[in-house]
Amino acid sequence: MRRSLAALLASLSLTGCETLSYYAQAVGGHLELTARARPVDEWLSDAQTPPALREQLALAQRLRAFAASELGLPDNGSYRRFADLTRPYAVWNVFAAREFSLEPVQSCFPVAGCVAYRGFFAHADAEAHAARLQRQGFDTAVLGVPAYSTLGAFDDPLLSTFIAWPEADLARLLFHELAHQLVYVKGDSTFNESFAVALEREGVRRWLVAGGRDAELRRHLESRQRAQEFTRLLEATRAQLASLYASKIAPEAMRERKHAALAALAAHPTYQRGASRVATLPNNALLAAHAVYTRRVPAFERMLAAFGGDLEKLYTEVRALAALDKSERDRRLAGYETAMSTTLR
Repeated sequence: MRRSLAALLASLSLTGCETLSYYAQAVGGHLELTARARPVDEWLSDAQTPPALREQLALAQRLRAFAASELGLPDNGSYRRFADLTRPYAVWNVFAAREFSLEPVQSCFPVAGCVAYRGFFAHADAEAHAARLQRQGFDTAVLGVPAYSTLGAFDDPLLSTFIAWPEADLARLLFHELAHQLVYVKGDSTFNESFAVALEREGVRRWLVAGGRDAELRRHLESRQRAQEFTRLLEATRAQLASLYASKIAPEAMRERKHAALAALAAHPTYQRGASRVATLPNNALLAAHAVYTRRVPAFERMLAAFGGDLEKLYTEVRALAALDKSERDRRLAGYETAMSTTLR
């Protein structure tokens, strides 16, 4: 569908744009991506479509139907088309943090609000932006992203960057991106991403249980446990550095201790086993990026448990939280995180 330039820029949850060149790459990259998309039915009926791709596209449509009927996620035109890209990721997001800070530098849209990263459709552009920030003294992390959400303003397509993933991982991604279309808070990336991660986890669990696939569910949960070990390691280093940065010791001593903590993290066997998840050495920016996707997940999971697994009640509560100012929203989420058991208001 055609939309105005302003609507496109508002829908791209990539970053705030400060130059015409950035606007150009954001608009051009998105339009080039969508121009490649064809309806899934065309791919399925095309004799030239490889059997493996045909199987994955059919699976994606079953997942799409499950998301709408069983998870209450938006039932629209998203993920009913497929685009074959010629690159490994849809976009590359650049995260940045100051030398002695674990908070991500925000990039702000006039309409869509602020996000914790800046996105580029070309890897070289992302690396060039990161290099500029590094020269200004920032820690940076360039992370490849297989998909992004236009928050329902456009019909997001399936992409070659993730269509070949194993079933549970494909389900996880689709449920995650559709969650962004359900609830999105301008200027609160951690809220948005943590909610989507919590929902993707529950969605995958329900998908595998509905199919009676107990062995696959066990393998998926084991894989998730390994990912959580990686998360706990990063969180421990993040807590260590947060204490260091709050200590107000001399910059030279702080810098030395920072480098020692990050070197210890990089050398840890758990980090080395999970390094493929991030493909970069640890620094403030990486820790900030990881926290965006994980910091509030326990709150949403405990919230769902408090509602007895009722997703509609969860969505009602999440929308109510989304309407609050950030300080009150964070306070309420922290309450869910710290409570051993949660009672409803």
